[in-house]
Amino acid sequence: MEILRQIDLADLIKRALAEDVGQGDITTASTVEASLPGSARITVKEAGGIVFCGGMIIERAFTMTASEPSIKSLAKEGARLARGAVAVEVDGRLAGLLTGERVALNFVQLMSGIATATRRYADAVAGTRARIVDTRKTHPGLRAIEKYAIRVGGGGNHRFGLDSGVLIKDNHIAAAGSIGAALERARRLAPHTFRVEIECETLTQVQEALRHGATSILLDNMQLAEMRRAREIVGDAVILEASGNVSLETVRAIAETGVDLISVGALTHSVKAVDLSMRIFQ
Repeated sequence: MEILRQIDLADLIKRALAEDVGQGDITTASTVEASLPGSARITVKEAGGIVFCGGMIIERAFTMTASEPSIKSLAKEGARLARGAVAVEVDGRLAGLLTGERVALNFVQLMSGIATATRRYADAVAGTRARIVDTRKTHPGLRAIEKYAIRVGGGGNHRFGLDSGVLIKDNHIAAAGSIGAALERARRLAPHTFRVEIECETLTQVQEALRHGATSILLDNMQLAEMRRAREIVGDAVILEASGNVSLETVRAIAETGVDLISVGALTHSVKAVDLSMRIFQ
């Protein structure tokens, strides 16, 4: 939950509700008595099940729609839920539950989708030294909850933002003039607590980075044989991260080259939300 402290969840949910509800929920107001009590269940419809994530959103969202929610049951974060399983059961005012339904589900479906996909990748590399990590390819404004979902799914977080670490990429190298110059300038400015990582596209660049004292290298779109050779070149003292062309079909082979980290932008930038459904009853 630490990463969620970097944002105001209440503000995030409030903005989502303002976007969806606008001046008011006309449909619910015209069909449901405001004080009518009832209950709702959120169940899993996803074939193959899910890794549940985002439960902390539910009560907050329904509180903001005046449903006066009382959570009767809530799946644990990271729980594997089969199709048909009840993820959440909540009592409250039906009008508020209906008004908050879409926003609550949107958050939980997205977060559970990320956690579910991450778990598949983490399971695929189990038994190797590699760990699955995310990138900054997140949806604007949703980075904290998306990176939280990565952790729930068994992955790790890369930089939260540009101010939380140094990653020298190809354009930085081009602007600085060389790998050596880029590393020297980064060390001069970056606090000693920051790890300085540099991107390399070739083994020649890996050797150059090593000569200039690199302790963390990102291998960009390298072939498997090149990644294995990079491990031989740098030894175990340097952290190696693989990036580019990573899929569930390729991730195990990448992990077996001996890299330490495998970054997967698709876990956030193109993940599929899972299928959840809410039904009310009295």
